[in-house]
Amino acid sequence: MLSESVFGVLTEDLLMRVLGRINSDADRKSWRLVCKDFLRVESLTRRNIRILRIEFLLLLLKKYSNIDSLDLSLCPRIDDRAVSVLLSHGSVNWTKGLRKLVLSRATGLGYVGLEQLVQACPQLEEIDVSHCWGYGDREAAALSSAARLRELNMDKCLGVTDIGLAKIVVGCSRLERLSLKWCLEISDLGIDLLCKKCLELKFLDVSYLKITSKSLRSIASLLKLEIFAMVGCSLVEDEGLRFLEKGCPLLKAIDVSRCDCVSSSGIISIINGHGGLEQIDAGYCLSEPSAPLVECLKNLKQLSIIRIDGVRVSDFILLTIGTHCKSLVELGLSKCIGVTNMGVMHLVSGCGSLKILDMTCCRFITDAAISTIADSCPDLVCLKLESCDMVTENCLYQLGSSCLLLEELDLTDCSGINDIALRNLWRCSELVRLKLGLCINISDIGLAHIAYNCPKMTELDLYRCVRVGDDGLAALASGCKKLMKLNLSYCNRITDRGMEYISHLGELSDLELRGLSNISSVGIQAVAVGCKRLADLDLKHCEKIDDSGFWALAFYSQNLRQINLSYCNMSDVVLCMLMGNLKRLQDAKLVHLSKVTVKGLDLALRTCCGRIKKVKLQSSLRFMLCSELLETIHARGCKIRWD
Repeated sequence: MLSESVFGVLTEDLLMRVLGRINSDADRKSWRLVCKDFLRVESLTRRNIRILRIEFLLLLLKKYSNIDSLDLSLCPRIDDRAVSVLLSHGSVNWTKGLRKLVLSRATGLGYVGLEQLVQACPQLEEIDVSHCWGYGDREAAALSSAARLRELNMDKCLGVTDIGLAKIVVGCSRLERLSLKWCLEISDLGIDLLCKKCLELKFLDVSYLKITSKSLRSIASLLKLEIFAMVGCSLVEDEGLRFLEKGCPLLKAIDVSRCDCVSSSGIISIINGHGGLEQIDAGYCLSEPSAPLVECLKNLKQLSIIRIDGVRVSDFILLTIGTHCKSLVELGLSKCIGVTNMGVMHLVSGCGSLKILDMTCCRFITDAAISTIADSCPDLVCLKLESCDMVTENCLYQLGSSCLLLEELDLTDCSGINDIALRNLWRCSELVRLKLGLCINISDIGLAHIAYNCPKMTELDLYRCVRVGDDGLAALASGCKKLMKLNLSYCNRITDRGMEYISHLGELSDLELRGLSNISSVGIQAVAVGCKRLADLDLKHCEKIDDSGFWALAFYSQNLRQINLSYCNMSDVVLCMLMGNLKRLQDAKLVHLSKVTVKGLDLALRTCCGRIKKVKLQSSLRFMLCSELLETIHARGCKIRWD
């Protein structure tokens, strides 16, 4: 029962309904802080949690016992011992209804802990162990006991072989979605058994596997397969795609990008057998679509997504797509040779429903094409124009006036973009992602326009925008309070005053300050104190920051997961303190630390070797650091990259 208060007139059911309409994490946090009744209702209704710090894991699982999804991907210290303690400590009611378990990059967790987790959660339907690069057949065997499993992501589980896959498919025959990307030890034999046992598969990703066309013969027998990805399968030939022509009757999407031995003939086979295809990805596998392939495209009336990045196209090809593919909502033409104004005009005249258009590096595109896109595609939400250096401020007026739903705009390396261009986007109030890297004609005035007109902005890239300074950051801090990602690398006019403004961006999680020669420890201290959610920080070549700045990071930036300290000036003591204090740190770049000794680096690595997942070190130190330490780090799931 609710306690007697002003909220006593609201039943528990009504409060649950109100809470169900609150989507923002910040707003839900505010809800929890109102009173104990609100906190209790939130704990009863919460269905998923993402653990950030393992020391709070037991408390949170006791509090939220009704969850059906648990994400441990951000807990670098999760290992077999932690799991054993977790499952033996008091109540484990949370395991009874758990349906989704995310262990991506949990490289410290071995087969023993994984098996304990899987067996303790009998209702598991979805598991993600992607990027657990040390996982092999023993871990696969542990997963095989999840008999109710419907979805499994094993991307980059490098040690899994056909034997491990066999154990999974025998134990988890209900699988509907399976991703095996970069599982390089799996061969045709494993795929054949998979297709014989897991007949319910609807999604399959075998990208970068060393399989041949034999595997596609097996895959063709999957009657319920809807989405199939085989990116970078360099041994698969057109013959394999011809097997699919008469198989997989429900196929809706296929990705053959970067398949070196696939030609237009193979793709024609797919189209001939599946007139209901909705998505085709064929980037970097064709030099130029053949005339018969272009003719086949006319039959795909339901095609909504096509990506042909890196392919030579012509005005006729774009005209064909525009004339016959009326349902198209996304088109990828990144780095395509032959894209002209006329071709784009033909395309959009028939594809008025386009929402996503990628024309990265289509260097012959001018304002005329962009203006036509703006007029013809009012529902556009994403437009990528990186390195389209003939685009100027003139077309952005039309874009800003017509495409009011625009959420993402990439103008990287568009030399014609200036402050006037940003002013012309004044009606694009839905803009959340804007990339302006290498746009050297943008100044603080342009940023002021963005700050005033785009309050929903969450990502902003100003890489090498050399005319941007502190006043521009003042405007951003005032108008774009939802910013989460900000790249200011090599914007050398920025000083500590600019960092003070940045410190007011409470939602900021990713900050790149590479090469800022005018910021010191004073500025970094302000950022550390103000930006408590900071998870990714790049300080490479910020040589004016001394020990006092890094001390501040060690004590205030407890949520940091990635940090680049290469070419920074710090002492042994501070590096050890930093690496030891940042309990969530998973990725560190520590190249050319001129004031750090080998002994200091050795000690720093020892303080974090139980949780660090990636570290980049100077190659000259390879034989100077203790070999026992390097072996220990590797054994605990850390990848060392020598630079």
